[in-house]
Amino acid sequence: MTAVADKDFPAPVAWADDRLGIGKIGKKNLRKVFPDHWSFMLGEIALYSFIILLLSGVFLTLWFKPSMAEVEYQGSYSLLKGLHMSEAYASALDISFDIRGGLLMRQIHHWAAVLFVASMMVHLLRIFFTGAFRKPRELNWVIGFGMLFLGIIEGFIGYGLPDDLLSGTGLRITQGMIQASPVVGTWMSFFIFGGEFPGDDFVPRFFTIHVLLIPGLILALVTAHLFLVVYHKHTQYPGPGRTEKNVVGYPLMPVYMAKAGGFFFVVFGITALMGALLQINPIWLYGPYNPAEVTAGSQPDWYMGWLEGSVRIMPGFESEFWGITLSWNLIIPALLIPPAFVTLVALYPFIEQWITGDKREHHLLDRPRNMPTRTGIGAAFITFYGLLWIGGGNDLIATHFGISLNSVTWFLRVAVFLGPVLAFWAARRIAISLQRADNERLLHGLESGVIMRSPDGEYTEKHTPISKYEAYELTARERILPLEVGPETDENGVAAPHRGIKKVRAALSRFYFADAVQKPTREEIEAAHSHGHGHGDHDELGHSDEAEVEAGEATTREQVTKH
Repeated sequence: MTAVADKDFPAPVAWADDRLGIGKIGKKNLRKVFPDHWSFMLGEIALYSFIILLLSGVFLTLWFKPSMAEVEYQGSYSLLKGLHMSEAYASALDISFDIRGGLLMRQIHHWAAVLFVASMMVHLLRIFFTGAFRKPRELNWVIGFGMLFLGIIEGFIGYGLPDDLLSGTGLRITQGMIQASPVVGTWMSFFIFGGEFPGDDFVPRFFTIHVLLIPGLILALVTAHLFLVVYHKHTQYPGPGRTEKNVVGYPLMPVYMAKAGGFFFVVFGITALMGALLQINPIWLYGPYNPAEVTAGSQPDWYMGWLEGSVRIMPGFESEFWGITLSWNLIIPALLIPPAFVTLVALYPFIEQWITGDKREHHLLDRPRNMPTRTGIGAAFITFYGLLWIGGGNDLIATHFGISLNSVTWFLRVAVFLGPVLAFWAARRIAISLQRADNERLLHGLESGVIMRSPDGEYTEKHTPISKYEAYELTARERILPLEVGPETDENGVAAPHRGIKKVRAALSRFYFADAVQKPTREEIEAAHSHGHGHGDHDELGHSDEAEVEAGEATTREQVTKH
């Protein structure tokens, strides 16, 4: 064994292999194939941003002082010299003006946090619209959404650590939301802030959570996420040679690792360039936090805008029960809507699986147009989020465009209900239209603009056949059918159990698949080709495509039989 190791590996690697047995595992996994598509880089951007956050965070930790002790500032920024402030804010100013490279690292860290959350959001949208969350990846969807949630909390806590006036204003709003919690709100506020707001403990407590607890949880989830990606094998888009049982792409070593390594330095370079040229969070302009002051036009980081927007557009009303005041203007937008929205999104894979009855494994991705209802639901979610996000800046919209603040607020109060419905309907109709266009291309090819006249005087336009590769992609999907309720009784005349739930499930399934355009059958393709404007210009659309249609029909029949 040693001789083989010495022959296959360099001496240091052979030494490690003799003691750890990594050679066999490494050879297998380093040749694992990964598909190649630009959208898969979104997850890589999130991973690399997290690495940049860890590296820059270590640098900042060396000089940041997480203390609320009051000191007199004597640093380089003359406009604040002699002013009393917390040690945390003073150290943040020192990092910005007195530590070599400190401001650059601060801005790299902040931009990396923004990029981390943004790339995770877009990555999850890609997974949603392509159906990559389906079996066996439901757990990975929940893990990914958990990372996004922790990333948002981590970003908000880091935003509050410098103890400047802007971050203090955001913390004050958060403290109000915490206090709005019935019964336990006051106790939770005292526990988090160590007494009356702002207290003396929130910076050291938030610092520990920011640099130790949440990064550790995110790192554990990243590890589990990547392990499941390798274990389940990577999803891929439909195309020639790609099936549910294989992966077409490049091996991890050396191709993919070289590309991934290069892409890491691209992300790092762009983040560093942004940190050097684009100013973000100039805390010296805000001054130290003072509970008696509020920054005019203050805005949180963009990923917290939707939560603030929900609070801003909510009408102010409250009620009292048994001596307990319930502030509905905070309870509904801050304590009910966000958890409900997050829970619905996190559990969506299981909800869709229950409605459609599809419990098969899926490794080929959907084109969003081929699942119109899912695409409409995604558009509705985005619209709901976007309108709340706009609400977080309703004051700036009013001042910049010269519109009444009340008009902006009332528009958003109505739009947040109607907007998602209209977005669902529009996205669904667009997807169905695109499905019909695909079927037209598949059956009749492309319009060539060449007009031909037959001997009997008929004028027709010659159509150009699409390629076999395109035909394969257009037919690499399943014919979908809604679930049926089934008979009311079995063969013995016994009433079927849970009849009401089955009716609800069947109704939801019919709604989910309503108006979806099925891909053509083999007979429809043959009929279209034989009547292809009479000029035999569709002969190149070979039988391999028809075989694919038949395979899809067989798969769907098997699905229906199971249910």
